[in-house]
Amino acid sequence: MRSGAKIGIITGVSIVVLAGGGYGAYSLMGGSDSGSSDGKKPRTVVADPPSADQAANGAKDFLAAWASGDIAKAASLTDDPAAATTALTAFKDQVKPSALTLTPAGPATPQAFASATGTPTPAKPTGAASATPSATGTPGATDSPSATATPGPTGVLMGFKARAEFEGTSRVWDYNGFLGVVKMSDNTPAVHWAPSVIHPHLSGNETIATQQVFSPPSTVVDRNGKPLQGASLTPALMSTLQDNARKLLPPDPNKDQDAGSAVVITDPSGKTTPDKLFTIVEPKPGKPFKVTIDNTVQAAAEKAMTDLGGKSGSIVAIEPSTGQVLAFANAPATGQNRAFAGLLAPGSTMKIVTSTALLEAGVNPDTVVACPEKSSNPVAIPNDFPGAFPNNTLQQDFMVSCNTAFINQGLTSLKPETLSSTAKDVYGIGMEWKTGLPNADGKIPATPGSKDEQAMNYIGQGKVQMNPLAIASITATVQSGAFKQPILVAGLPQQPAARQISPDVAAKLRAMMNATAVGGTASQVMAGITDNAGAKTGSAEVQGASTTNSWFTAFRGNLAVAAEVQGGGHGVDAAGPAVASLLKAAGSH
Repeated sequence: MRSGAKIGIITGVSIVVLAGGGYGAYSLMGGSDSGSSDGKKPRTVVADPPSADQAANGAKDFLAAWASGDIAKAASLTDDPAAATTALTAFKDQVKPSALTLTPAGPATPQAFASATGTPTPAKPTGAASATPSATGTPGATDSPSATATPGPTGVLMGFKARAEFEGTSRVWDYNGFLGVVKMSDNTPAVHWAPSVIHPHLSGNETIATQQVFSPPSTVVDRNGKPLQGASLTPALMSTLQDNARKLLPPDPNKDQDAGSAVVITDPSGKTTPDKLFTIVEPKPGKPFKVTIDNTVQAAAEKAMTDLGGKSGSIVAIEPSTGQVLAFANAPATGQNRAFAGLLAPGSTMKIVTSTALLEAGVNPDTVVACPEKSSNPVAIPNDFPGAFPNNTLQQDFMVSCNTAFINQGLTSLKPETLSSTAKDVYGIGMEWKTGLPNADGKIPATPGSKDEQAMNYIGQGKVQMNPLAIASITATVQSGAFKQPILVAGLPQQPAARQISPDVAAKLRAMMNATAVGGTASQVMAGITDNAGAKTGSAEVQGASTTNSWFTAFRGNLAVAAEVQGGGHGVDAAGPAVASLLKAAGSH
């Protein structure tokens, strides 16, 4: 049953037209709405129904003319020759049957028509308080009962059997058709024209045509060709990924070799799913749909989320050299894809971007950047550890995650808009990524409204919002030295960043992250996996929450990972163990 199909012929057992939009509004003469020069009286639809014989003959003559290919004659036997000519010509040219057999089947019931169109059976009309859609099949102003309706012409619903044959195949397309017959002023019958005369499913501005069709992928496989596994890789997400990939991937020059053909009804607006009516030639079996996910890494990501013990969180792993997403997982697995679509303050993981801006402004890892107990902005911000460290270097501040050092140095060395522009120009944050799945772009206010807001931005609080996809991509860019937009299907277009991070700055950032993994806040969870690796912790305060959100990001070899755990505490408390467990499971990748 096809929901939403518009009934283009019948209400109840008759065709009734309401005042203000009825048949009397136009006349018919050779397909024109005006009278002819030879003085013939224009044909108009009258109120009386056709007799049973007239209805049968009207249907038979129309079907015979249509089946023989005499479109002009068939159209002249309708109450709207112009619309009928256009539609019948389109059927001939676009569906392209090699032969068409149309056999009258006698009077039909409203229930049979409703069943064929996939719509509820219309109520039996009472007097004139019923209606039929307009000749185009699109409901008009008079398509519902009206208290002011006056009696209009009535018609008879007739059925027919349709059989279409096609070149190159022995398959035949059989379906039940319906049409309504009205009486004209010259006492002749005419078929009431509506798109549904061609096929009961056809309505409004929809088109019917023979089109290429393809088999769906036989299965979804990981980058190694193995059946994809992972509780977070839900059927709904994978279906969305396949749909988006078809739209984003460049055309396959060999795809025609796998195509079949079918008669399909399509909505030009794209608002409804194409309705495949009949398969003429079966397409070849679908090929596996390969994604960038690595089952081994994905299993580790899923376990990391399961081990959270009921807390909500997410994790993403990216291959820095390609930007390909190797794994993503959510807790709960079947909830929101927060790994891609969530937006939360990232806390001190944002200091990777702040450090980038400071290094580009001339501050070096060994530059002394004091770490006082409170920041210098009007609403002073403390660290989450006691004491002041006036002789700290920038690298030491990064290792211990000193809020006050990054705020004060940022306010001194950077313009208000620098952080946002660095994030976008170097790391692609704020661009519209086409990963294959819906994702929320990271947000950093371009023009902070105050010194306090600017201060919060430098430490990943306030109005800064990220998700693990964005943070993992930032870390991947540091590791590889170049932004590669994350993707889930190889070959998807990857937007370049406006500029590449300089090799010098990238090397300094990798050294700072490695120092943090070896002897800084990340050393506890990164123990044993510090070779060719680096990390950054983060904890983000949330208004109204007593416990901070836990963030952690790290790279090791050709793998970059980021995770967040809602209410997880410090970075090393929850997100850190999740990232570390994945890095250990993946090895050097």
